Amino acid sequence: MNAPAPKHTRSQRRRDLAVAAACGLFVATMVGAAFAAVPFYNWFCRTTGFLGTTQVAASGPGNVLDRKLTIRFDANVTGNLPWRFEPDLTSIEARIGEVVTVGYTVVNESARETVGEASYNVTPPTVGAYFSKINCFCFTEQRLKPGEKRDMTVVFFVDPALVKDPDQDGLNSITLSYTMYGVRRPEPPRAEAKPILAPGRS
Repeated sequence: MNAPAPKHTRSQRRRDLAVAAACGLFVATMVGAAFAAVPFYNWFCRTTGFLGTTQVAASGPGNVLDRKLTIRFDANVTGNLPWRFEPDLTSIEARIGEVVTVGYTVVNESARETVGEASYNVTPPTVGAYFSKINCFCFTEQRLKPGEKRDMTVVFFVDPALVKDPDQDGLNSITLSYTMYGVRRPEPPRAEAKPILAPGRS
């Protein structure tokens, strides 16, 4: 007949189980937080215009003010992408609330097909909360054949709510900046070579 386990052993076992459960809960919480961090960060940036993140709108605001702003356009390409990327116009004057369409041109100057994608921001960063885009080519993969040229457009407006922000009273220009960077495509799996069988074998 087995002797009952000492009390201190049962107590230690319960303590070990509690520690293991706490560690498991901590790991699960960290994994959940990691998955939630990116969408939360994106939502925060879109809502506040943090770091010059612009807003997204389905249509214009419906009212156009007399106050005008100079909108400047900037285009950049990272070193690993053999493209020429430039705006059709370097700047325009637009009234607050006016829906504006501007074009950008990109050319693949390499002898191979390449894929790029654009990120963007506006400066000064505090104006991101009032800069709304209706249509944009940003964060969309652009696949260009050797020498191919592509015209792209962005449709935007500056929200009339900007005039109610006293911090923007001295604002007279906004710069919309895009950066094209290369997108690596996974290489297709290589076909496995079939063994060569001796004659008469299968």
